Amino acid sequence: MNIALTGFMGCGKTSVGKALAELLPEYVRIDLDEYIESMTGRRIPDIFKEDGEQAFRTLEAQALGKILMRQASHIISLGGGTITTEPCRKLIHEHSVCFYLKANSDTLVANLLNDSNVRPLLSPDGSHLAEPQLRARIEQLMSERTHLYESAADHIISTDGLTYEQAAAHIISLL
Repeated sequence: MNIALTGFMGCGKTSVGKALAELLPEYVRIDLDEYIESMTGRRIPDIFKEDGEQAFRTLEAQALGKILMRQASHIISLGGGTITTEPCRKLIHEHSVCFYLKANSDTLVANLLNDSNVRPLLSPDGSHLAEPQLRARIEQLMSERTHLYESAADHIISTDGLTYEQAAAHIISLL
């Protein structure tokens, strides 16, 4: 069984995935963005800048397919936009139990304020965003994506106020 963690950037997918891997050592932990960077030898912001979002989404679907077709059980921390494409949603639905790590905009702003410049969909030009601009962009993207996260998820976990370890324990209780 594969476990997929989805949610908006900054909700804790990578950190919860690490905590979950500590509790489930028989699983292979993969951060999809890190896997894509390793596979291509390029950073995600560079792929977005040089090739565009559509090319990145194609790479993302290919990478996800490769991971999910392996025999091992995985904990996969998906990218924040992975669920925006139908091929990825289908792969996730057919080959994993998906957990939506839901965080409110206050949590997301706090988690993303210092690294908005390395998030191509937050700051395409690579500049740091001030809090009001970051909040507006997060809320815009969340309004576009929330229904996709919810429809892709088998379980929804509100991570506001939880430690990564508490979120991981909650996931295990639902398996």
